[in-house]
Amino acid sequence: MSELTLISKKVCMLGDFAVGKTSLVRRFVHNLFDDKYLSTIGVKVSRKTITILRKGQFIELSMLLWDLAGSEEFDRVKANYLRGASGAILVCDLTRLETLENLDQYANGFFKNMPDTKLILAANKSDLTDERQVTESQIVDVANTFGIPYYLTSAKTGNDVEQLFRHLGHLLVNE
Repeated sequence: MSELTLISKKVCMLGDFAVGKTSLVRRFVHNLFDDKYLSTIGVKVSRKTITILRKGQFIELSMLLWDLAGSEEFDRVKANYLRGASGAILVCDLTRLETLENLDQYANGFFKNMPDTKLILAANKSDLTDERQVTESQIVDVANTFGIPYYLTSAKTGNDVEQLFRHLGHLLVNE
């Protein structure tokens, strides 16, 4: 019987304040959700190990999830947090159009610092259908601009959260 291969990858959560980056990580890592908003200051690092199939072999992927404070500015401090990242999740809030429009800055800043990395888009708060300001075609346009997959997620209900992180995990180990 062959031994499992363990791989560790750093993943950054990028997006404006209050889009749900921390809630997505919390749902994925602990399967929990809290309605109380607590702004992330600096960075919070979480870890979850998942099993991924690569070329017929199971890989244990330890995802180090760097939840970066939301900010519309991509400054030098944030660039330092990105160093060593293998991938990132761009997060927007479906109830605030400007959070989708601002993803350009995050993606460009990320690629400038880490050009050979994997990105995926999480359009979060899909459970808030009555408050939605962003259409799926707008999300498709942004995802196509960067050539990346996207998911309509809800950290509150858990909808597509596991699939989002697992998809990124596959991209990270099958590069």
